[in-house]
Amino acid sequence: MLEKIDLSKKMSKNECKDLMERLTPQLSLLQREMRKRGVPVMIVFEGFGSSGKGTMINELIQPMDPRGFKVFTIQRPTREEAMHPYLWRFWTKLPENGRIHIFDRSWYTKIVEDRAEGRRNREKTENCYNNILDFEKELTQSGMLIIKFFLHISRKEQKKRFKVLESAEETRWRVTEDDWKHNRDYDEWLKAFEEMIQKTDTDFGSWTIIEATDREYAKAKILSKVVEIFGAWLSEAERKAKAEALSEEIPPEEETQKIFGASVLDAVDLSRSLSKTVYKKKLKELQGRMELLHSEIYRQRIPVVIGFEGWDAGGKGGAIRRLTQTMDPRGYEVVPTAAPNDFEKAHHYLWRFWNRMPAAGHVAIFDRTWYGRVLVERIEGFCTKNEWQRAYSEINRMEADLSDAGAIVLKFWMHIDKEEQERRFNERMEDPNKRWKITDEDWRNREKWNDYVKAVDEMILRTSTTYAPWVIVEGNDKYYARIRVLETVVEAIENRLAAKDV
Repeated sequence: MLEKIDLSKKMSKNECKDLMERLTPQLSLLQREMRKRGVPVMIVFEGFGSSGKGTMINELIQPMDPRGFKVFTIQRPTREEAMHPYLWRFWTKLPENGRIHIFDRSWYTKIVEDRAEGRRNREKTENCYNNILDFEKELTQSGMLIIKFFLHISRKEQKKRFKVLESAEETRWRVTEDDWKHNRDYDEWLKAFEEMIQKTDTDFGSWTIIEATDREYAKAKILSKVVEIFGAWLSEAERKAKAEALSEEIPPEEETQKIFGASVLDAVDLSRSLSKTVYKKKLKELQGRMELLHSEIYRQRIPVVIGFEGWDAGGKGGAIRRLTQTMDPRGYEVVPTAAPNDFEKAHHYLWRFWNRMPAAGHVAIFDRTWYGRVLVERIEGFCTKNEWQRAYSEINRMEADLSDAGAIVLKFWMHIDKEEQERRFNERMEDPNKRWKITDEDWRNREKWNDYVKAVDEMILRTSTTYAPWVIVEGNDKYYARIRVLETVVEAIENRLAAKDV
């Protein structure tokens, strides 16, 4: 495919200048309109070494408002980045709505390097490309626009450019022994790039191949393509808006039958309890084991992600306090999740959680989690039906990425019955030191108890996996619930350590 492309295409400077005089004001106008519409954009530049990625990025951004974009140069991962799942550093670099993030190399770089250097077999490569396709599809489904450019030059042209760089004192440092090795292995890199394009050229993230021998031609083609894509996106958005305005409101589809059978929560035995004496004995023993295990997971660089969901007053805070009581505070973080602020709302809903995921050897404990999308956001109408239905697979993919990177992922649903919740609410209302924990919204949420039961059922059935299981904690008795949480975490860590020793 790439070897058949005509790399001799050229454009005169005068012809390019005339075209730029038309394109640059259009691009400036379109950038402002995309920002006004709140469209997040990612533009990816991949290609051979010395194909001109940096130069082309500079040409692209010249007509743009510098307040509306940011350029990332993707080098080898930092120590911090290497301690997270591979896509973590790209999740944390997502643009907020209305901004453009431009990548000089991207999430494709390492896969192509490994393939060209023979460090990755076909099965692993296939898995990596599938993960990337899921990543791009998920972003575009949430409203992201992804534009991908591949800058192509011949082996001969690359060699010539290396020699030009080496001939000048101020640019000699830019050419390394690895660069010359890549030129010698040009055919292997060509195959790796072809595989990348073939496997990831999709309707939601298509590649545009840039014949980059002549820089005037390459510049003109890149700016023309961005203007074309921005214009097409805005035209399609306008068409959809008009169609929606003309269409009659369609009443929501009525459910004719339950998708799932009896509630998974119905089977929970809430009568389980522990005496205070047994509780104290078990608590001391488990916390002692947790203290040692915390040191061991740090030593072996195992990340741990623990999520707590449950009914209001279900005992999340108490369980978290007992879990962390003997842990080294330098090695864990408790992340309380409130309603997203305006900045967080301007990103993909998982962005703020990816930013708080633990580095290898650390523990992140989430008091409320990313499951808010399929619980409170679903029930309160803060997201569309399509968005919360899509979230199950998006969340499963995120948790799979964490697990594949070596993380232990556990999720607890702290379960109590409606009567126990009312008792705890009243108890808090009567205690001046706990009254702040109860709000009018907590009381209102009780009126939607059955809606939440349905949502929790679906959530557990669709997102409890072998790599990130849901644990329903019988919580009417606080002593029993706290011990159940501790036992589960301790057992999961001990099993992981035992498996590593085998």
